[in-house]
Amino acid sequence: MAQLYYSMKPTPMLKDELDIVIPTIRNLDFLERWRPFFEQYHLIIVQDGDPSKAIKIPEGFDYELYNRNDINRILGSKASCISFKDSACRCFGYMVSKKKYIYTIDDDCFVAKDPSGKEINALEQHIKNLLSPSTPDFFNTLYDPYRDGADFVRGYPFSMREGAITAVSHGLWLNIPDYDAPTQLVKPLERNSRKFDFSLRYVDAVMTIPKGTLFPMCGMNLAFDRELIGPAMYFGLMGDGQPIGRYDDMWAGWCVKVICDHMGWGVKTGLPYIWHSKASNPFVNLKKEYNGIFWQEEAIPFFQSVTLPKECTSVQQCYLELARLVKEKLGKVDPYFNKLAVEMVTWIEAWEELNSPKGTEAKAPNGKKK
Repeated sequence: MAQLYYSMKPTPMLKDELDIVIPTIRNLDFLERWRPFFEQYHLIIVQDGDPSKAIKIPEGFDYELYNRNDINRILGSKASCISFKDSACRCFGYMVSKKKYIYTIDDDCFVAKDPSGKEINALEQHIKNLLSPSTPDFFNTLYDPYRDGADFVRGYPFSMREGAITAVSHGLWLNIPDYDAPTQLVKPLERNSRKFDFSLRYVDAVMTIPKGTLFPMCGMNLAFDRELIGPAMYFGLMGDGQPIGRYDDMWAGWCVKVICDHMGWGVKTGLPYIWHSKASNPFVNLKKEYNGIFWQEEAIPFFQSVTLPKECTSVQQCYLELARLVKEKLGKVDPYFNKLAVEMVTWIEAWEELNSPKGTEAKAPNGKKK
């Protein structure tokens, strides 16, 4: 009887309400490390690159597999909004999901351990973040007041203690830092450690990013309320054929934060950590990032100054207004932004078409396993 008790798996949180989206170009052996945490959830795998290449997925996972042929078949002419040869292809998974929540992770990320040596259930922590309120309008100096053992500090307005809906949970990483190419080149040996004797280390904290403040969103350990903010989670137009790469998640983060601020929703960052195992080539990254390093100095002030009209009462309306402003303001920086603005509109059109009652019939994947 005792043996039966210990072999029973705990019921995962939001099992039937959350999809895990993974972009990849390789075999997904990394899932074996995540099996205790992911096996009972549904996976949406977006295969980038050559669609004729077969990728291996470990037995026992419930998944849908989509490649570029599927994207072209399902979206038709609107497939132009989905990046090719870039991890931004993951946002196609957000579009075809039927669940309320999304967790997305890169295939070079593994289970991390906290300072005590215990394995971190990153997915569970993300869910806790999403299911508890945020405090975007007034900062609590003890960080997240809704965590066990925490509370609001003296002087925090009682009228604000109910908090706001949490739309996004932004997790962090241990080992390989998420640096841009210039920083990679000057700090090639820098590592984020779970130990407490390094300048970069595990910090046991979750905080709400204040209203009016942007942040560099990383897509390799991210969860969000798809029903709430999903239409704004467009990872830009990057990769093959585009003059920029590695800014896909940051572009989505800037758009999402502006819209969350407008709608009165919160974005949390901090826990959980994952283990980022592989450092990408800084010289290859520099080639991808080169234009973005200059363009971000124009894009960030643009997003900081954006005020969405009160008539924008849905995420789709907000995003279409952002697309209009991107073309009007950033189109002067480079013609790329005119193209990006067009695809932002295409993304919303494809999202609405695919998520209509009739659109769900077209979502058949290339590969599916139960």
